[in-house]
Amino acid sequence: MKFTFGDIVVVDKIEIGVVVKCWEHYKKDSKEFNYDVYVRDYNGIKNYKEEEIERYMVRHKYLSEEERIYQFNAIHGL
Repeated sequence: MKFTFGDIVVVDKIEIGVVVKCWEHYKKDSKEFNYDVYVRDYNGIKNYKEEEIERYMVRHKYLSEEERIYQFNAIHGL
């Protein structure tokens, strides 16, 4: 599990949210993780698979193009 309750994350490319619940699903030979994330702009909670979420690394309400590049580079070690 990469994220836990209270982690600030980026979803849908530019939206910032907070993890409010973590789910672990067992399949035959593996586990799958997904998360309920509260997104302020949606004023609601949506469920995301682990691969649809990025760790939030900057401190603004929205990610600008420059911040998205920084975020991508930091996550991928560039």
